This record gives sequence, structure tokens and C-alpha cells, in this order.
Amino acid sequence: MSAPVDPSPCLTVVVPCFNEERTLATVIDKVLASPYTREVVIVDDGSHDRTLEVARAVDDPRVLVLAQAHNQGKGAALRRGFAASAYVVVQDADLEYDPAEYAELLAPLLDGRADVVYGSRFLAGRPHRVLYFWHSVGNKVLTTFSNVFTNLNLTDMETCYKAFRREVLESFVVEEDRFGFEPEVTAKIAKQGWVIYEVGISYAGRTYADGKKIGWRDGVWAIVCIVRYSALADRFRRR
Repeated sequence: MSAPVDPSPCLTVVVPCFNEERTLATVIDKVLASPYTREVVIVDDGSHDRTLEVARAVDDPRVLVLAQAHNQGKGAALRRGFAASAYVVVQDADLEYDPAEYAELLAPLLDGRADVVYGSRFLAGRPHRVLYFWHSVGNKVLTTFSNVFTNLNLTDMETCYKAFRREVLESFVVEEDRFGFEPEVTAKIAKQGWVIYEVGISYAGRTYADGKKIGWRDGVWAIVCIVRYSALADRFRRR
């Protein structure tokens, strides 16, 4: 997919972080280096290490740092961090996703084809680190289960890289505090009929020793969220 012709600053990047002192400064440098970045909202989710100190040390007028009083989860951090801008992208504070690929994410938005773009780790053509077999199986199971309830054909529902038109985020309220954010927003986007595109992205997955946080309980809760926010569940609630 071709990149947008005019790389003007148009993007709000929301960076939720919890205990990411080792990687945060590098990620923010990469985000700020993108010609598409207009502003960066860092939301420290009650970290116990120096994450908040690292965030506040960033000397750039485009950066806003928000601090949660205690750890509430990724969804809660994103809910606080979404701010007014034409386009918004979610950027985890680790080094698994590369801000150099914002051009690919934004292309379907800027040329009017899409309302939402998912960066898929499973579309061909992009390098990715080889890691946990059962994580890949779990991801595919959750994506398939989500597709059953949304009637979409996504390849990577659980991806961090989701880029939105501002109107999309204003059309619903994010309710989930933790990793249930991913299936929740997917279900709500599908119900409202927003146009979704996927683009291939690279992925430098990290190990639990490196600080990976998602676990099997989050996978179970994702199933709950897929059902809870589906159109089918809405029909049962109206009865």
C-alpha cells in the first residue's frame, strides 16, 4: 500500500504505559520522529517504577503527560488519553510496534477509504519475531470468535495498532478498563457500520522476562467482552 503523499502532522498518539521505564523514552523518540505526529498523550497507569519520571522528562511541547492515581488497566488509560485530533492511534509503550509504519496505518484514512485501520501482524510481507506458539493460537481463536459475532473478516482483532477517525471514537463510550478494550471497540465499530481496513505491520514481540503483561485470564475476559458487546447481546437486553 502506498504511503500518503502529504506527511503533515495530523495524528494524536495515545501511549498507555505501566512499568515501562526501560522502553518508554525510546518509543516516544520514535513517535515524535514521525512526520504525522501532532501530539503525544502519555498516560502513566500508576507505575511503580520510574515510568512517570521518564515521561515527564521528555522535553517537547507536543507531549502531554497524564498520571493515573493507581493502576486501572489499558482501557482506562486509553479512555483518559483520547484527546481532540483528526486521527488517533494507539501506541503501546514497549518496543513491539514500530512508529515508522504510521504512514501505512494512515493511508486508508487520509484518502477517504476507511474510518478505522487495524495493523495486522498476520498479513504477509512484514517481519515479526518468532515467539510463543500458544499466544498465536489464542490470538487466532479470539479473532475468529470475534469475527463470528461481528461478521467481520479481521485477521488480528487483538492488535495494538488501531487508527481511528475522531468521529469514530466520539460515537461510543469505552467501558473496559483492561485488555477488554480490543474486543469491545471492535464490536462497537462493527455494530455502527464504520469502514475498517487492515494493513500489514511488523512485530517485535517481547517475552515475559522483557515485561510482557497479557496473560490467559485476559484471553478469557476477551471472550466475555466479545459476547457482552455484540449485537446479539444487545437484542437480548432489549427483550
